[in-house]
Amino acid sequence: MRGPHMVWMQLAVRALVSGGLIVAASEVAKKNELLGALIISVPLISIMAIIWLYNDTSDVEQVADFTTGILYLVIPSLTLFLSFPVLLRRGMEFWPALGLACLFTIGAYYVGLQLVERYANIA
Repeated sequence: MRGPHMVWMQLAVRALVSGGLIVAASEVAKKNELLGALIISVPLISIMAIIWLYNDTSDVEQVADFTTGILYLVIPSLTLFLSFPVLLRRGMEFWPALGLACLFTIGAYYVGLQLVERYANIA
């Protein structure tokens, strides 16, 4: 019994759980920045995506490729967390600093994706 209503219900639950984690982390960060950072740094979304991918496909090879891709792409994502606080502490306003840090991160992702496609055999 896996009709269209069930698919939409599963998608809604996934969206609510994912969004709820983000809201929870940002609310906790208002009181304790380190605890909020800890909540968001734990790969809960990745774990949920891994479980849902396996549940939907039962394909362990696809899950292995997915998690390998996550591993390789976590590295370029660090560009945001390295550049953004530096830009803010050097006096740049919030929105321009965030925009520039996002541009740096997009560039790092581009390079990371090129390396993954060339060396990782998972794209």
